[in-house]
Amino acid sequence: MMFPTLKKIFSVFALGSIGLVALLLVAVQLRKDRTFEAPYPQLHASQDPQIIERGRYLVYGPGHCVDCHGDHQVQGDARRTAPLSGGMSWELPPGKFTAKNITPDEKTGIGRYTDPQIARLLRYGVKPDGRAAIPFMSFGNMVDDDLVAILSFLRSQAAVERAIPDAKPNLLGDAVMAFVIEPEGPKTPPAKTKPPEPTAEYGRYLASDVAGCIACHTQVDMRTGQSIAPPFSGGAEIPSHTDTSLVFITPNLTPHERDGWIAGWNENMFVGRMGAGPVLEHSPMPWRSYQNLSENDRRALYRFLVSLPPSAGGPDPKLRNVQKTVAN
Repeated sequence: MMFPTLKKIFSVFALGSIGLVALLLVAVQLRKDRTFEAPYPQLHASQDPQIIERGRYLVYGPGHCVDCHGDHQVQGDARRTAPLSGGMSWELPPGKFTAKNITPDEKTGIGRYTDPQIARLLRYGVKPDGRAAIPFMSFGNMVDDDLVAILSFLRSQAAVERAIPDAKPNLLGDAVMAFVIEPEGPKTPPAKTKPPEPTAEYGRYLASDVAGCIACHTQVDMRTGQSIAPPFSGGAEIPSHTDTSLVFITPNLTPHERDGWIAGWNENMFVGRMGAGPVLEHSPMPWRSYQNLSENDRRALYRFLVSLPPSAGGPDPKLRNVQKTVAN
């Protein structure tokens, strides 16, 4: 006599579950393209050759914009100066994403946007249409002068007409955009300038606010983008840009006696390695951009990294080739 009752309960439960899933899917579709308010930094491109050259250095050096936005058809050492016409794609848990054309072409690049619109995107992660950008770039705390330098260089390039496909988020990606991703502005009001000096403080600025070392060398939840380990302690899994079957595990950059990969290095060893270029084939580390770093900037990075609190974690430094093969 109980079986009909149980069957009815299960039927109601199943219908309720289906209804909740349907409501969630509707909510995702309604919220995935939500827009946000953020101020427009009143920063404008300059035609001063020194400022443009500073922007070139940042784009092709510590900012390594070329590593993602460089013409994806240009490979090898030529990528150090590749046109910034985009096209490189990544298959990630939330979907497929392709680096944009950031040359000043008015149809397919950034020529259609104002300087404050681009500055807002870089500083606050809000696109010109008000939607949030996927937080792949870590320029929110970049000082005004460096942001102006980047704008100035980007405007000075030759325009390249190349249409780039929009991001293709899957259901997980849509859910993340609907409920998780929100633009983050500067943690403190950005400074006007920061003189490039070979100090730990300037190295912190490079590693956290320009080069984005913290993003790859810190484990994050790929579904939410939130950190799940101490900064710079390594262990993040980064897919190769050039071989989708390979995933590299990032080293621990803190001076931990056992786990820190540069714990036994002196400053000159670090400076030399940063200028040596890629060693491991298909590594996602932007070695070619870092070859363009000035010696002062390399020394600043080293002095910052060895000043970090030692944190355990990350792959074994004895391996020196930490990668795994994944199914295509």
